[in-house]
Amino acid sequence: MSNDAKKPGSTGKAIEHAIEKALDPLASAIKRATQPQPVTPPPAAPGKPGLKISPLAVPFPAIPPIGGVEITTARAGFYKHERDDLTIFRFARGTTCAGVFTRHKVGSAPVDWCRRQLDAPGGGLDVRALVVNAGCANAFTGKAGADAARRTASEVAKRFGCRQRDVMLASTGVIGVLLDDKKIAARLQEVETKLDSDVPPTAQWAAAGRGIMTTDTFPKGSYAEATIDGFKVRIAGIAKGSGMIAPDMATMLGFIVTDASIHPTVLRALLGLHVRTTFNSVTVDGDTSTNDTCLLFATGASGAPRIGRVGDRRLKDFSAALDKVMLDLAHQLVRDGEGATKFVRVTVDGAASPASARKLAKSIADSPLVKTAIAGEDANWGRVVMAVGKTDEPVDRDHLAIRFGPHVAAVDGAVSPTYDEAKMSAYMKNAEIDISVDVGSGRASATVWTCDLTKGYIEINGDYRS
Repeated sequence: MSNDAKKPGSTGKAIEHAIEKALDPLASAIKRATQPQPVTPPPAAPGKPGLKISPLAVPFPAIPPIGGVEITTARAGFYKHERDDLTIFRFARGTTCAGVFTRHKVGSAPVDWCRRQLDAPGGGLDVRALVVNAGCANAFTGKAGADAARRTASEVAKRFGCRQRDVMLASTGVIGVLLDDKKIAARLQEVETKLDSDVPPTAQWAAAGRGIMTTDTFPKGSYAEATIDGFKVRIAGIAKGSGMIAPDMATMLGFIVTDASIHPTVLRALLGLHVRTTFNSVTVDGDTSTNDTCLLFATGASGAPRIGRVGDRRLKDFSAALDKVMLDLAHQLVRDGEGATKFVRVTVDGAASPASARKLAKSIADSPLVKTAIAGEDANWGRVVMAVGKTDEPVDRDHLAIRFGPHVAAVDGAVSPTYDEAKMSAYMKNAEIDISVDVGSGRASATVWTCDLTKGYIEINGDYRS
């Protein structure tokens, strides 16, 4: 024992030290609790800097190998910040293709290019590549834009050993900016090397989903399987779009690939059948873009028999699976609507015709007053009445009924006797909202998907070009 321990008061000091040591963890905990703690920011979106991932985002799916296609991305430099903005698909010989495009009166150069090649005799019978750039729409750029598109197709065709007409093009980004095609050409050797590398299929598709993004906050992908005459076939797709989304192919790009063997005429019929109730039934802001493109490719690598006739019964399962993929991608566009916090389904029943039902549903989904009420979690059904009545479509006012989810707001043209404001308000706090309207004029129905309209939409679009 040391001499210090024998000094008067040393025992008391030892006890005091022991108590301090025992209380130290508690003191530290109290200190941590009373001090401001660092806040972990929400994850940033992989596209434009400063955007937060949508609260309605869904994870990218696992996608197995699809024979006859390889995909890669590169940075061509259309954006100031570091990100891949060039996506290239390489297809096997004999891959067929069909497309649907924007109805905008000022179509972009890549839209004009694809239409011309696919509408030509033999168009879509042997498509070998798809080139997509983000950051520059190459729209409203006149002959110079058309020449840039042609040169891009020519350079890729030389690399892949095919004709210019067998290269599809798509662009997205700022309108009125001429595409600098030299930036694409400069990356083609790198692209070829990466296409030949061993990258897992899901990683290829996910990278492509990120590479085509503009103000999107998450990559959008979907996958499904089907059978054709006993053969399993696979379908995978990606899409982009979060603003300028309105029915009739808004500011979206969608690319779907299957390993089935299907003639371009049949692919075109399938796209026309399903696009109406999927991509053409979503709206974010009611605006339509210059560059909207949806392309469907069939590589034929599955070994399934070739389908060359529209209406072939062997396509039943495939058609349903294709619709599933397209609807999934369309829903993801709405979930990533600029500034969106609510995913909204608008259904109109009792309309005089399908076209009337669709127009009524779109009027509700496009209404800024309806959408801002949803953002404010206000079940303001009077705004729904307004949106229905302004269309000039046949509506029986005295039989009009409105529901928010399971809750009846109005019936027989007046407020419901069971209306409960507290229940309505509680329902509007959900992330997914259903609005159902019966207009009492017939038997037709239609559904349109949309999102709310928040301050975030204004913030994103107020500095879109910066």
